[in-house]
Amino acid sequence: MKLVFAIVHDEDGPKVMEELNRNGFSVTKLCSTGGFLKAGNTTLLVGVDEEHLDEVIEVIKKKSRSRKQVINSNMTPNGVGGMFIPYPVEVVVGGATIFVLNVDRFEKV
Repeated sequence: MKLVFAIVHDEDGPKVMEELNRNGFSVTKLCSTGGFLKAGNTTLLVGVDEEHLDEVIEVIKKKSRSRKQVINSNMTPNGVGGMFIPYPVEVVVGGATIFVLNVDRFEKV
C-alpha cells in the first residue's frame, strides 16, 4: 500500500477531490499554506494499493493546473541605494507537488 501526499492550489483542490472520489478513491483534505507566497494550498492524502497508484497520480495531474500570478517582489533592485521599492514579478503557481510513501501498516477501525 502507498500513501500519496498531493499539494495542490486551493482552486484545484475541489476538482481533484471530486475526480478521485468519482474513481472510487477516498481522500483526506488538509488546509495548508505555502512558504514562498504564503498563500493557501490544499494538501490531499490518498491511501491506495500499488496497482492503482498511477491512476491516482494521473487524476491529480489532469485536474491540477499551473497558472501565472503577479506578486510584489521583496528584493531591493540594484542601483537604488539600498531603498526598498516593491515591483511586480510574475511567478508560476499551482500545478501539483506529489509525494508517495510506503505504508507498513494500514488499519481502518
